[in-house]
Amino acid sequence: MQVIGLCRFSWPAEGGFQVEHADPASREAYLYAPARMEERLAHFEAICLPGLKAQTDPDFALLVLIGDTLPQGYRARLEALLSGFRQARIVIRPSGPHRAVCQSVINEARDMAAPCLQFRHDDDDAVAVDFVATLRQAADDVRALLARHRLVGFDWNRGYVARPDAKGLCAEESVTPFWGVAQAMAVQAGVRQSIMNFGHNKILRFMPTLSFTDRAMYVRGHNDHNDSRQKGHVRPVALPRLDAAGEALLRARFAIDADQVRSIFGAMPLA
Repeated sequence: MQVIGLCRFSWPAEGGFQVEHADPASREAYLYAPARMEERLAHFEAICLPGLKAQTDPDFALLVLIGDTLPQGYRARLEALLSGFRQARIVIRPSGPHRAVCQSVINEARDMAAPCLQFRHDDDDAVAVDFVATLRQAADDVRALLARHRLVGFDWNRGYVARPDAKGLCAEESVTPFWGVAQAMAVQAGVRQSIMNFGHNKILRFMPTLSFTDRAMYVRGHNDHNDSRQKGHVRPVALPRLDAAGEALLRARFAIDADQVRSIFGAMPLA
């Protein structure tokens, strides 16, 4: 089955954010602020991309959605980070309704005459190196269920919350269902709805879903510019510093190299 992932990289959608802005200009000013963009690019390079590039099953596509107003300097840096990553391609769209545009981007990349597997992915999160292979196997295991339902959800709910910095990684294990990372959906042939038509924590209201807790499958990035952390009532989360064994575990499972994290975040401009 075709496997398609969608990553929105600071795309200025209409809707889709937990914190709204007065107008498109205000949203773009927030998204493209230098301190925020430096952080997003650092997370994308150090946390998001390594596991995707190291997938044991390389037969998938990653669509990186950006706005047509993304400043050229940041676009060039993004293109450089994706250079040589043959599964990834940048898709440029102007600001528009969040769900409708994301659906169209995915559907333009898929063979509508065949079923497919879709996953959403944030630019500061990671999936394990066997995520695509595990997703394919899970879909194969429930072929009869997929044949009976237009949409079927898959959720791997065990992973880590992690905060990278110039000293390395702070992280702890988490079991959180339907968090939006290491989450996927099987879509029957001809069905135009996509994984982006549903809130990640609400898909179980609309389709049968399967949950897996057997092994860690995600790293949920924790940083000052998470969309979910922009509201005033959100309290900081204290995460323990990983020792050498913890760093080795994230390197083996997610291809996240703590030495690379220290290098990238140590070189970030001071805010």
